[in-house]
Amino acid sequence: MSHHASGPDFGFPHGDARLDMTDLYVFPKPGDPRKSTIIFNVHPSMAVNPLGPTTREPFAPGALYEIKVDINSDAIADVCYSVQFASSADSTQTATVRRVQGARAVGACDEGEVIVKEAPVSVGREASVANAGDYRFFFGWRSDPFFFDANGLFNQMQFTGDDFFADKDICSIVLELPNSALGTHEVGLWARTADNTKEGWMQADRGGRPLQAVFLPGEERQAYLNGQPANDDRFMGVFAHELEHTGGYTREGAIAMARKLLPDILSYDPRSPACFPHNGRALTDDVVDVFFSMLTNGKVTGDKVGPHGDLLDQFPYLGPPHNVLKQL
Repeated sequence: MSHHASGPDFGFPHGDARLDMTDLYVFPKPGDPRKSTIIFNVHPSMAVNPLGPTTREPFAPGALYEIKVDINSDAIADVCYSVQFASSADSTQTATVRRVQGARAVGACDEGEVIVKEAPVSVGREASVANAGDYRFFFGWRSDPFFFDANGLFNQMQFTGDDFFADKDICSIVLELPNSALGTHEVGLWARTADNTKEGWMQADRGGRPLQAVFLPGEERQAYLNGQPANDDRFMGVFAHELEHTGGYTREGAIAMARKLLPDILSYDPRSPACFPHNGRALTDDVVDVFFSMLTNGKVTGDKVGPHGDLLDQFPYLGPPHNVLKQL
């Protein structure tokens, strides 16, 4: 289900919900084509295996939450926006954002130009917004914009329109920035989380396009989450096999479709409206219908679920969280 449970057995990477990447969105700023908005969502409020609420702390202190940008179509990061969170004695959190450009953007970006320092993390209904020059930021709990009949998936793709995520929350990193800061007109984006371990920085989760991890069983999924887009060709055979098995593709057709999915990067040109899978991803794009139509070779074309009605028409665009009192 998107990346809401991308760890083993529909669990969380490294067993930590705060490190679970769920969705990446990018679209032109409404009313201002000179800027773009990137939304990087992590930490689902509800676990599915076992079913139950996750931790109240929004982000993992000290971990890295990174948005990687490829500006020359080689599937290697040229720019990185890296966010680290710190917790205070009173359990509040703050965020520091760094921008790293050049060869250093490939690895862990725990050092670099600070764009905003100690910005507040929101846990209530009101969104605390931080401004820094041409940038605008939001960090904290919001209503999850992802919409999907997840129970229908587990019932052999017999979809009824029951939106599992209609009353769920998510932790969001929302970044508004000038298009010039992306480096070029046409870019590729993906996001990742990285944990600070005794062995150094260890990638926990990553992705650009929605729902990709469902292709990968067992150890292959872990290898994928630990990998980099530049090396995604090694998963071509696994993707093609799943397409043959589920969608009844010929071997040649499955390989051709797999090549459209890899590397796992979200392409984006701010000069055009966002519309997945062609350009970026808007909050109302029905990525589930696109994905299952592709996965099943047109046998299943939708899950009968539409966008949520609590989206905002202004920054940070995501509705207030549903379960504020449980998080305070």
